[in-house]
Amino acid sequence: MKHAISVFPALVVIGLLMALAGCASTDTKSSTGEYIDDTVITTKVKAAIFNDSSLSSSEINVETFRSVVQLSGFVSSQAEIDTAVALAQNVAGVESVVNSMRLR
Repeated sequence: MKHAISVFPALVVIGLLMALAGCASTDTKSSTGEYIDDTVITTKVKAAIFNDSSLSSSEINVETFRSVVQLSGFVSSQAEIDTAVALAQNVAGVESVVNSMRLR
């Protein structure tokens, strides 16, 4: 019984290390913390675009991966593209913006 009690803490430590390793990021998957940060950035960019009356916010999609924002969708002018990109770049935490928007 004493042997089982002394092994238990080691098993707990191993289990915790395995759980932490499962939260680590890879090239194609963000960690839990990065995912939360990206979600916050996406929300802030969407809010900035929505609050700008010159943009058709329902036509612009926003995705974020590791603080890089990708804008996609269809807009009516180059000015709308420039405005959306500038708004996204001004959001705290955004490292860069990838513009995949198209003119229609």
